[in-house]
Amino acid sequence: MTTPPQRQVRARYDDRTITVYQAFSPRIAGPALAAGRFVPPFSLDRMTWVKPSFLWMMYRCGWATKPGQERVLAIRITRAGFEAALAQACLSHLDTSVYPDHDAWRAVQQRSPVRVQWDPERDLDLNPLPWRSIQVGLGGATVRDYVERWVVDLTDVTDLAHELGRSRPRDAARLPRERPYPLPCGIASRLGATG
Repeated sequence: MTTPPQRQVRARYDDRTITVYQAFSPRIAGPALAAGRFVPPFSLDRMTWVKPSFLWMMYRCGWATKPGQERVLAIRITRAGFEAALAQACLSHLDTSVYPDHDAWRAVQQRSPVRVQWDPERDLDLNPLPWRSIQVGLGGATVRDYVERWVVDLTDVTDLAHELGRSRPRDAARLPRERPYPLPCGIASRLGATG
């Protein structure tokens, strides 16, 4: 297997949409699934983090067992929306390969409603791998855009999370098929992507 680039967006996607994952409590996930979109008590007033990597989501939510993260949703959003968010993003930590200095980074951060973190990707046992996966934090007006304009559909993947979490050995063939996502060059540079 070829080692992926250090910072590469890998996701399940088609010509029009990309799948991201979020974990919620049942009181948020239940109404959202019933409505087919995010509705209260989902909050438009706080940052919401989306993750294209299924295994990173499993690491974060403990195979859908952590309190407040017992339901995992696969959310198909428009690629146009995903890229619009990334075009406004600021890295959550100073990276001198992207920003010339701390002041430049802070200036971008202060005017950006979107945060990006590159965190270690995970293997089937949720151990860290030497390459990174993206997390995208949507804040400000982008949360409303996400909810009202970008979401195409929601699917509950909690059962898959539980089944994979319990199984030994875990079957990689059951994972969502993720492949390198073709970021536009300007967005890749803004995020410090390397592939």
